Amino acid sequence: MNALDTLWILLCMILVFFMQAGFGMVEAGLVRTKNAGNVLMKNLVDFSFAILGYFIFGYAIMYGSDGLLVGTTGWFLSGMESPVEGVPLEVFWLFQAVFAGTAATIVSGAVAERMKFTAYLFYSFIITAFIYPIVGHWVWGGGWLAKLNFYDFAGSTVVHALGAVCAFIGAWMLGPRYGRFAKDGTPRLIQGHNMPLVAMGVFILWFGWYGFNAGSTLSLSDPQLVARVAINTTLSPAVAVLAAMVVSWLKFGKPDLSLALNGALGGLVGITASAAVVNSGSSIVIGLVSGALVVFSIDWLNKIKVDDTVGAVPVHGVCGIFGTLSVGIFGSTALGAPLEGLFYGGGFGALGIQALGVFACLGFTAISIWIVFLAIKSIVGLRVSHETELRGLDIEEHGMESYSGFQIFTTE
Repeated sequence: MNALDTLWILLCMILVFFMQAGFGMVEAGLVRTKNAGNVLMKNLVDFSFAILGYFIFGYAIMYGSDGLLVGTTGWFLSGMESPVEGVPLEVFWLFQAVFAGTAATIVSGAVAERMKFTAYLFYSFIITAFIYPIVGHWVWGGGWLAKLNFYDFAGSTVVHALGAVCAFIGAWMLGPRYGRFAKDGTPRLIQGHNMPLVAMGVFILWFGWYGFNAGSTLSLSDPQLVARVAINTTLSPAVAVLAAMVVSWLKFGKPDLSLALNGALGGLVGITASAAVVNSGSSIVIGLVSGALVVFSIDWLNKIKVDDTVGAVPVHGVCGIFGTLSVGIFGSTALGAPLEGLFYGGGFGALGIQALGVFACLGFTAISIWIVFLAIKSIVGLRVSHETELRGLDIEEHGMESYSGFQIFTTE
């Protein structure tokens, strides 16, 4: 057994697990007081259901064999061996399980303030037991995209864009929150209740992302690789913050805190696919574009009247797609990319493969989750009643207030 690599993966797993606290803070801060407890409850139980689903079915589907489409052995980890030499299976599984939990958690913020708690629990189990593992197998488990040299280092598409597509389909099927759009379609801002909590959550997510990206090296045997991933994971979000701030300043006349914070997350998502195979200059460009995309993507969602409460689709979806395509633009074989990127003389071959992979992964996810949400809707329903939405999901679904003593909004 390799004690050093085992410790490295275990510590990075802990960092990624701590990101759940960051997600919870961001989402709780961006909803109103009457729904803060509900979104935290969804984050907590959602992660637990995700871990269970990945343990029973997900890991076997993802790593159970090197078939083109799905794994077929290893249910409940039975008979499985670690794919990382010298690292116990249990440690590798833990690292992969927290990634599965992250993919599931992305949806909770987008559908916040109107989705039934029971409906959300059905979804979180299914995505991590079946949908995420199938896509993960294609890319990381030796499936057909891996054989085509599609490259997604730590999950810009496999984790983030996949979660964002589920978030988009869910928000679209639920419809916007009451009062989010005027009768003429003009968007109305529904302000979150606690921006300091959001800011703290973003810093925790950035902190945890070093485990997400640098931990995906799965070894400390190449310190230069770990260092390159770490510096790219720092430069891209830093530049993305400034890009989102400047674009929002020019667009709205003032630098918007929420957009700058989401810009940081967009920069992190954008660099996740390529962190190991691009240089620091490329990571700056990726961060610059990602930060700007976060701001402009919100306009697109408003035009099609999709109410994404926390901005999950721009951050994890748009930036995840761009980040994955960036491998085909900035990737360098000298740094470990399977194919030379467009800017390094490789032509459009690598970019075409990256585009095919994105289309296949997200197309499969969109169709699958649409069917899942339709089934859930027919069984338990997706959306809470109008009265429940007005009173708040904390009281109606959990029988409690997040901030005791505050006046609860009623229909009177």
